[in-house]
Amino acid sequence: MDTTENKIRELKEREEKELAMGGAKGIEKQHDKGKLTARERLELLFDPNSFRELDMFVRHRCTDFDMPETFIPGEGVVTGHGTVNNRLVYAYSQDFTSVAGTLGEMHAKKICKVMDLALKTGAPIVGFNDSGGARIQEGVDSLSGYGEIFFRNSSASGVIPQISAIMGPTAGGAVYSPAMTDWIFMTKKSSYMFITGPAVIKTTIGEEISPEDLGGAMTHNTKSGVAHFACDSDTQCIERIREMLGYLPSNNMEDPPVVESGDDPNRTDPMLDNIIPDNPKAYYDMKDVIHSIVDNGQIFEPHEHYAKNMVICFARFNGKTVGIIANQPRFLAGCLDVNASDKATRFIRFCDAFNIPLLTLVDVPGYLPGSNQEWGGIIRHGAKLLWCYSEATVPKVTVITRKDYGGSYLAMCSKHLGGDYVLAWPTAEIAVMGAEGAAEIIHRREIKAASDPKAKKEEKVTEYRNLFSNPYIAASRGFVDAVILPRDTRPRIIDALEILTAKRETRPAKKHGNIPV
Repeated sequence: MDTTENKIRELKEREEKELAMGGAKGIEKQHDKGKLTARERLELLFDPNSFRELDMFVRHRCTDFDMPETFIPGEGVVTGHGTVNNRLVYAYSQDFTSVAGTLGEMHAKKICKVMDLALKTGAPIVGFNDSGGARIQEGVDSLSGYGEIFFRNSSASGVIPQISAIMGPTAGGAVYSPAMTDWIFMTKKSSYMFITGPAVIKTTIGEEISPEDLGGAMTHNTKSGVAHFACDSDTQCIERIREMLGYLPSNNMEDPPVVESGDDPNRTDPMLDNIIPDNPKAYYDMKDVIHSIVDNGQIFEPHEHYAKNMVICFARFNGKTVGIIANQPRFLAGCLDVNASDKATRFIRFCDAFNIPLLTLVDVPGYLPGSNQEWGGIIRHGAKLLWCYSEATVPKVTVITRKDYGGSYLAMCSKHLGGDYVLAWPTAEIAVMGAEGAAEIIHRREIKAASDPKAKKEEKVTEYRNLFSNPYIAASRGFVDAVILPRDTRPRIIDALEILTAKRETRPAKKHGNIPV
C-alpha cells in the first residue's frame, strides 16, 4: 500500500538525488578549481535559511542521442528566491557539476520563470554563470532558450536591478545575457567570457592566445570594459554583490534604502582648502576629495580598473545613496575620451533609471586629442555623455573643483544640460579653453610681432588667466549657483540634495530617443 509515509520517503529520496548535483567527484573537481558549487553560491548570497528553491524536479525532454537515459540534477541550474539583508532577491545558479551546466530548453525555462517572477514582484535578480554553453544535443531548442532569456533581460532593464556573476566559462551566445544586465562581476583565474574561444581563433585566423588573456577577469576589467568588478574568489564576489544590493532600490518605483551612517551632515574638512596644486599642470587624486565628502569615507566603485581618467562610484550622503561621476586628474589629466565617456554614460543611465541622484565632480581640461580618438568615434561616444546627462531627471548636483573647459565643460553636467545645482570652488577655471591655448589664438599676431615673443606670450597668458580662469564670470551669468569654500563641500552637497528631494521633471512623450550608441 502506497502510504503517506512512503510518499514522504519518496520525496526525501528525490530531493537527496537532486541535492547531490553531479555527485561527489564532480563537486570535488569543482572545488579543486577554486570554485564553489551552484548551491554553495546561493547559500552565501542569501540570508541564512531564507532561500526557497523552485523547479527542483524539472526535467529535459530531449529524445535524441543518449539524452533519454541522461539524468541531469535540477536540469543543470538551481533557481529560487530569498532575502539579502532582509530584502527579497531572486537568483539562478548554473551547476557546472551537472553536464557542465549546459543550457537546454528546460534549463532556460527555469531561468525565465524566476526572471518573470522578479519582474512581477519588483525584486532584483542575480545570475551565477558557470556553463559549458548551449546543450548541443538539444539543437535549436537551446538557442531558443537563450533568446527567451535575452528578451527578458531587455524587458527587465531599467525596471529591476540585474546582476551577473561570471564564475566559470561563459562563451558564445551565453555571454550576451550578462552583457545585457546592469553589472558584471568576474572571479580572477576561474572565469572567462568570449564570443569565440582560443581554439577557433587559432583555426580561423592563426592567432594563439590563452583563455585568460582573451577573456579573463582582468582582461574584461581593464581592456574591454565588459566587466565591472574583478574579485579574488567566489566568496569575495558574493560579498561584493551583497554590498552592491545595499545601495540599490528593489525596483524603479522605489528609492534606495536609507542607512544610518552616524556621519555628521555638517562635517567640514579644512584639508580640501589646500588640495588643489598651485601649478595648473600638477595633479591631485580626485578620490581623496570623494572620500572626504561622503559618509564615513566609504564608496563602492565599479570599473575601478577601466578608463581610470573617469571615476564612477556609489556612496552615501546623510545615509542616502548617490551616484558619483568624477574626472580623475591623476590619469590623462582627467580628459574625456571614448572609454571614459562610455563608462560614465552607462552609469548615469543606471542611476537615472533607479532614482539615484547624481553628483558630478569636475576637473576636466578637454577631450583627449589624437587620431586614435577621432577614428574611434569620440564624437559619437562623447555625444552619449551630453545625451544622458540631458536625459536624466533625477536630482543632479555638480561641483567644479578646477579646470572646466570648452565642450567638456558642457558635457560634465553643466547648468545647460540640466544641472540642478552647480557649485564651484574658488580654484575653478571655467573658460572656452586653457589660458595658454587661448592666448596663442587671441594674441597670435601680437606675440609673433613682439621683440620677445616668449615674454609677450607669458604676459598674455597671465592676462587671460586673470580675466577668465575663475568661476566668477560663469557665476555672474547664473551658470554657477554658488562659489563655496572647499571645506564646506559636504554640507553644501547634502543641502542641495535635500532641497531637490521633491524634484519633478519630465521629458516630451515618445517611444524612446535614438541615443548615439
